[in-house]
Amino acid sequence: MTIWTELAGLGFEVSMVDAGGVPTRSLRAGRGEPLVFLHGTSGHLEAFTRNLVPHAAHYACHAIDMLGHGYTGKPDYRYEIPRYVEHLVAYLDAVGIDRVHLAGESLGGWVAGWLAIEAPERVASLQLIAAGGTVANPAVMARIKDSTTRAVTTDDVELTRQRLRLLMHDPANATEELVAVRHRIYHQPDFVANLPNLLCLQELEIRNRNLLTPERLARISAPTMVVWGQQNPFGEVPEAQRMAATIPGARLELLPECGHWPQHEQHERYNALSLEFLAKYSAG
Repeated sequence: MTIWTELAGLGFEVSMVDAGGVPTRSLRAGRGEPLVFLHGTSGHLEAFTRNLVPHAAHYACHAIDMLGHGYTGKPDYRYEIPRYVEHLVAYLDAVGIDRVHLAGESLGGWVAGWLAIEAPERVASLQLIAAGGTVANPAVMARIKDSTTRAVTTDDVELTRQRLRLLMHDPANATEELVAVRHRIYHQPDFVANLPNLLCLQELEIRNRNLLTPERLARISAPTMVVWGQQNPFGEVPEAQRMAATIPGARLELLPECGHWPQHEQHERYNALSLEFLAKYSAG
């Protein structure tokens, strides 16, 4: 299966959107209420190619390269969570979205959760997919920082392959096409130069001041579903359980044989759960 077969039959557009002065790569497909997919640290919109066809049948889907990621602009400052949120809001404003369903994976969930806290009127529903930001685990942070740095600063495709396989329970899900896409992104000169800004949340002091603390999570009022792989290498199941227990009314879905990309590794199960969840909180 390739990205092209995953998107087969789907009418979509990939373009650059001016989001507050930051050129932002965006894949858009479908019609209906808006749904924005947000990827994780050092990721890109291709993380959601297995989700777009079923979701675009019911929603106006947007998958974007987040601030400093993929082919989106890379301004020279530290990418702390409020910066990501500022960029996301600028994107929503640029494409005319007042209220949105958000599905954020890892870093994307962290950003989506922060927006739901700071601007609840903008968020119709919230999916936290292996979301980061509730803990500061130095071992995990070092693994993310070191593996990404080696993959970006060394032109050995095997290091990119290893970095992508870190996300998966089954290494076969880190397809060679995804490896090639990520390797090309990683070796853009501006991506290499910008890497310290992108990885700043793996520094303990910076991460601690950006955490989704229990007090913050308790302020989320949007309908929320937490989705977690039972073999998530960057966070064990109790982390997801605490997150769901802290967010008022949140629902928790644990997916077996699944790592840090539930929407990709267990896409059939995830897509069904997501569409059922979204249907409950959509106006139509």
